[in-house]
Amino acid sequence: MKTKTFKYLLSATLLALVSCTDLNVDIKSQYTTFPDSDAAAEAVSANIYNSYRGALGRDHWMVQTLSSDEAASVSLGTDYYDNGVYMRMTIHNWSADDGMIASIWNSAMTGINTCNQVLALLGNEESDGSASVRAMRAFYFFILMDNFGDVPLVTKMSDEVLDRIPRTQICQFIESEILQVRDRLTTLVDETTYGKATRYMADALLAKLYLNWALYTASDVTAYTPSSSNEKLNELVAVCDDIIQSGVFNLSDNYMVKFRPTNGSHIKDFIFVMPYDREKQQGMTYSRFWTHRSCQKGFFEIDLPNSVGGTFRVLPEFYDKFNLEGDERNKQFLTGLLYQRKNYEATDEPFMIETSKRGIDQYYTGDDADDKFYWQVELTKEMYFRGENTEATLDLGNDQLGRSMGYRSIKFYMDLETTKAQSRNQSNDVPFFRYADILLMKAEAILRGATSTNGDTPASLMNQIRSYVNAPLIDGTPSLDDLLDERAREFADESWRRNDLIRFGKFEDEWGFKYLYPNGYTEKFRRIFPVPTEVMNVNTNWKQNNGY
Repeated sequence: MKTKTFKYLLSATLLALVSCTDLNVDIKSQYTTFPDSDAAAEAVSANIYNSYRGALGRDHWMVQTLSSDEAASVSLGTDYYDNGVYMRMTIHNWSADDGMIASIWNSAMTGINTCNQVLALLGNEESDGSASVRAMRAFYFFILMDNFGDVPLVTKMSDEVLDRIPRTQICQFIESEILQVRDRLTTLVDETTYGKATRYMADALLAKLYLNWALYTASDVTAYTPSSSNEKLNELVAVCDDIIQSGVFNLSDNYMVKFRPTNGSHIKDFIFVMPYDREKQQGMTYSRFWTHRSCQKGFFEIDLPNSVGGTFRVLPEFYDKFNLEGDERNKQFLTGLLYQRKNYEATDEPFMIETSKRGIDQYYTGDDADDKFYWQVELTKEMYFRGENTEATLDLGNDQLGRSMGYRSIKFYMDLETTKAQSRNQSNDVPFFRYADILLMKAEAILRGATSTNGDTPASLMNQIRSYVNAPLIDGTPSLDDLLDERAREFADESWRRNDLIRFGKFEDEWGFKYLYPNGYTEKFRRIFPVPTEVMNVNTNWKQNNGY
C-alpha cells in the first residue's frame, strides 16, 4: 500500500487485551473519564481494525483456500510437511488441534473483545463514535459464525461464563447490529476512511449475511441444501443497490494492477480492506507460499532477500475454469515455461537455472547425474507423488520436478521492495469486500428468485464484470453454475471460495487430493470447523461441534 499508511497503533488504553480463549473478562476499569470528542473517540477506537491482520495474512487465507478446490499445499521431501497441518486441510481431514483453525477463532475473538473494551470506554453504544465499533464487532462475529457455527454472544466486558448460542441467533444479531448502525456510519470514501467501517462496508457485510442466510439459519449445518429457501434475497438486492447507486465505487482499475503492492485507497473496486505494509503493518505473506522455490534469484527483476516456500499449487480442476479468451484474469497464474519478469510482466528472456539431471530428478542414477547445465524452469499443470509412501505427506519431491509441479498464483504479486530485515512481508492490501462482489451477489440473488431492480439482470451484471476484464460477454441468462465459475475467476485467492462452495452444495465434491480421505465426500459436518481444543479446554461446559 503506497497511497497512505494507517498505522493503527496500539492505543495506550488498549494494551491489555483479554484472553482469546478464556471468556472470563475483568470488568474493573482503570478509566474514570470517557472520550469527549470525535477525535478522542476515533483515537481509542483505532485498534479495532488490528485484530485480524495476522490471521488474514496467513492462517485465515490458508484455511479458506486449502479447504476449497482452489489449491493444495504439498511438501517437498520433508520440507513443509509440518506435522500434516496443510495436508489435513487439503484433503478435508482437519481436527480441533490444528493451529490454523485456532488462529481464526483467537483472532476474531480478540477483535470482539477489543470492540467491547472500546464500547465500554465510549460509555454509550448509541453515540456516533460507537457505530464503527459495533460494525466491526458484527464483522468479527460473522467470521466466527461462518467458520464455527454456534459461538458465544459476547457483547460486554463481564466475568460471566457464557455458553455458545445457536448460529441462527448469531446471524440475527449481526443483522440487527448492522441495521442499527448503518445510518450512523460515514459515507465518506477516501484515504481517511480506507480500511475502516463505513456505511458501504456495513452494506457489504449485510449482503454476505443475506446471501448465505439459508445456510446460517439451517436447523443443522448438514441439513442445508442449495435449494433451501432464502427469505432475504430481496433485502440482499436492496443493500447491493445502496452501494451501486452511491456512485462511489466502480470497476475502472485493471484487474491485475489492483492487487499489487502499490494498491491502496485509489482502488475504486475496494469497499473494505485490510491494509498491509511490509514495515509497519506486517503479516501478509501470500507470495512466500506461491513462489517457485528456485525463483528466489534471477526470476524477478531483483533477487529476493529471503527464501520462499513454494508449496501452494493451483489444482488442475480449478485452473480449467480460466478458459475465456482474452480474459485479463488468466494472467493471475504462472504456467508452462517461465520467463524473467520486469515491471510485473514477463519478458522474452527465459528463466534459466544451473542444475543437473539429479537436480531435476532426484531419483536419476546415470553416470552423468551431477553434470551441470542450464535448464529453463517449466511449470506443469498436473501433480503426482514420487517415491515410497509419499501420499501420506503429499510429497512431490524436493527437486526441480517436484518444485515445478502445479501452476502458481501471482495475483498478490511479490513485493519486490521487501528487505531482508522485513522478511517476506508484503505491502499488498487485501480486500474483504469488493464492488465486483456486490454485482455478482445481486446477480445470484436474482437468479435465486429475487425481484430485479433498476433494469439489472444476471447477464447485465455479469457482463459488467466480463467487460472490465476483456472477457467475452454473456448471451442469454446464465445458470447458477455459470455464476459460480465467474466467482471462481474473479475472486481466486481472496478467501471466499470455501464460502461459495458450501452455499452451492459443492463443498463435498471430488477434487485434487481429497481421495486420500474418502470420508470427506460425505462428512457434511465439515462445513464448519471444530472449536479449537485450547478453547474447549478452558470452556469445559461447551459441547464440541457434531462430528469432531
